[in-house]
Amino acid sequence: MPKKTVSGVKPSGSRQKAVLTAIKSSAEEIRRKILARKKPTMKFPVRSLANVRYHPQRGFFEIAGQKKERTLTVNTVKTFAQTLRMIALSKELVETDDIATKREAYYVSKNWQDARFAEQPESDTVMDDVEAFFGMNREQLGFIPEEKGGDVAGKLVVIDHDRDTGREIRIDCTRFGSGAYSIPISVEQLRFETDAAFILVIETAGMFQRLVKHNYWKKADCILISMGGVPTRACRRFIRRLADYKKIPVYVFVDGDPYGITNIYRTLKVGSGNAAHLNEFFCVPQAKFLGITPKDIVDYKLPTHPLKDVDVKRARDALKNDPFIRHHKDWISAIEQLVRMGVRAEQQALAKHGLNYVMDTYLPEKLRHPERFLP
Repeated sequence: MPKKTVSGVKPSGSRQKAVLTAIKSSAEEIRRKILARKKPTMKFPVRSLANVRYHPQRGFFEIAGQKKERTLTVNTVKTFAQTLRMIALSKELVETDDIATKREAYYVSKNWQDARFAEQPESDTVMDDVEAFFGMNREQLGFIPEEKGGDVAGKLVVIDHDRDTGREIRIDCTRFGSGAYSIPISVEQLRFETDAAFILVIETAGMFQRLVKHNYWKKADCILISMGGVPTRACRRFIRRLADYKKIPVYVFVDGDPYGITNIYRTLKVGSGNAAHLNEFFCVPQAKFLGITPKDIVDYKLPTHPLKDVDVKRARDALKNDPFIRHHKDWISAIEQLVRMGVRAEQQALAKHGLNYVMDTYLPEKLRHPERFLP
């Protein structure tokens, strides 16, 4: 497997060269085996929660030892060909300094005759395999997500550069009025200036907009970042780089339900099983869970909804199989409490006490005791 490359460590020209070298080296190895009349193989790490380990000292899910091997045979010829065509597309994108969304890559495959993909999930899986094979993030390979990275408001200046002139661009996140700065798909080139006390990461766009409208960032001396659900890799990388660079804490405010805890928060903090080969760069180990907690539901007498069967299953799966949840007794207790209560609560449930209760009471009370936040 090619040597792992850390995104953003090298200048863009060197990074481009490293990607092309890895692609050409792997292609040449496959070609050599074919000419020697041997079956070419490709080995990929198994991307699942069952193949990760969690060490709290390192702070993220790491890939364990299981690998799958793809050998060129009569039965695998189509998948093998699709994988090579995807690598060839990556090479073309990197060489021409171009990009393709995951959807565009799927449609490009329509020109691959018998190797074309029938549906996009097939192409997405092969793209993920290629990423894991090279140990590089897909953005380095020229592939970008469809969704944007997230929104930012508050006490932060983002320093970027004009692609044509190289001129420095200073983006003041306090000057977007009722709007916000959108995190770009690639954040490695960004630098930051801030004297904010902390970063508040928010699950829902609605709650983010309420805090932005009332300039909560000014009152709380913070940076507000909206995830808009499960955070994109660009959003996670942006938060990680900002937190590392400025050495400021990260507090996460999501819904009080199994999905908010075990998918949204856990993905931000320690990564996922599917991307365990890259979690080191796309997670925020210093993040802490501000709320909504099961205790908040009781203490603030929040309106709730019954847990659905899928919620209970997700919670029990986490208690049984999630290395992060299983490591922390506080999380085991919290999730067990949520299941016993049989309810879930949204951030917006705080509006029961008034539309601005979240800013006037809930957040100030919580922020007085960050040492009580869940890990």
